[in-house]
Amino acid sequence: MSLSKEGTGAPALAPSVEEFLTEPHIATLTTFRPDGSPHVVAVRFTWDPAAGLARVMTVVSSRKARNLLAAPGSRAALCQVAGFKWVTLEGTGTVSDDPRRVAEGVRRYAKRYYSPPPNPPGRVVVEIAVDRVMSLNA
Repeated sequence: MSLSKEGTGAPALAPSVEEFLTEPHIATLTTFRPDGSPHVVAVRFTWDPAAGLARVMTVVSSRKARNLLAAPGSRAALCQVAGFKWVTLEGTGTVSDDPRRVAEGVRRYAKRYYSPPPNPPGRVVVEIAVDRVMSLNA
């Protein structure tokens, strides 16, 4: 686990972890259903070290968004794996339809994955305020 950055509560990551989080891999996102069972799905995401936010583009009707909306302040975790390297980002998840926040999610997604995300009706951004990071070989 890393120490927190001044003022943001976001973990300070080793340069090798930061580099790994820029590679265009997918990750699993874990949220919790209203009955407490985990919902795990493969997603593309971005990491914003300055804000301490991981972002996932989705639609408001998705299970992941509904899980977070049903339990404000609930936890979420992203785990990126490539071979024997992995990084898990954990924190409080929120869902936003604010046009500026969605646009920032889209911009970062397009930069990381070299193309914009789909643009279906009801698009939102899941933001995870990361406060815990675990990693191996990254």
